[in-house]
Amino acid sequence: MNATENKILRLEEATAQIADWQRAGQKVVFTNGCFDIVHLGHIDYLEKAHALGDRLILGLNTDASVSRLKGPLRPVVNEYARGRLMAALSFIDAVILFDEPTPTELIEALKPDILVKGDDYTVETIAGADFVLANGGEVKTIALVKGYSTTALIEKIKQGY
Repeated sequence: MNATENKILRLEEATAQIADWQRAGQKVVFTNGCFDIVHLGHIDYLEKAHALGDRLILGLNTDASVSRLKGPLRPVVNEYARGRLMAALSFIDAVILFDEPTPTELIEALKPDILVKGDDYTVETIAGADFVLANGGEVKTIALVKGYSTTALIEKIKQGY
């Protein structure tokens, strides 16, 4: 197994690892998404998310859940490749695949200190926010870089080629 595969964890592994980090006094940040075709908006967002704590955990939608959310032609990049790519980023400490419609169950199992989403969400609309706040954690939004989206990128490719 290589370094990027080592950062892709099963739920049991992630739960134990996060508990260890928290016992050591580290703040664990959690975010989630599809990250289908990675672009500057993703990198900027994930760097800012990591800066909010000591460790960044990424909940990554499975291929099946991306298709349910984005339509039958998505994802463009399969979950194994997306997971490896996300794990290769130095500011992501662990990647966990999830198939549920929202990451709420994952968040409840992992118990992060800080839950983060882009500012296209409000605290009230972030899945798992109630749980994190009830457990003494924080919920934050991060300003997204304007003009970057996977959907827009796909459209540009379709128009130009």
